[in-house]
Amino acid sequence: MQIAEVSEKFVLSQDTLRYYERIGLIPRVNRNKSGIRDYTEEDCRWVEFIKCMRGVGLPVEILIEYVGLFQQGDETMEARKELLIEQRKQLITKMEDMKNVFERLNNKISRYEQTIVEKEKR
Repeated sequence: MQIAEVSEKFVLSQDTLRYYERIGLIPRVNRNKSGIRDYTEEDCRWVEFIKCMRGVGLPVEILIEYVGLFQQGDETMEARKELLIEQRKQLITKMEDMKNVFERLNNKISRYEQTIVEKEKR
């Protein structure tokens, strides 16, 4: 699959895909005889994984570290697992923070709605 197809499939710009590859966020993509990137199913799984993880705010540096560990082979499985466990802990904290903000917003909106209803009654 060429970069334009991957770009469209994952709704990421071609520049973003090139950047991800350049900084090691996704493993190096093979190229065809003409030098054009030729994404495999495995490459696409990496793109999807990185997009998913970035979508919830995992830091680029952590993901680069994860990819680097992955490329070193099975001896890094424990380190990869620990890295993901730590990110999960941080994500749980973020989710709790977001839940608190969500509740605060709902309360604020309810007060505005109540105030507006009271003003309309006058």
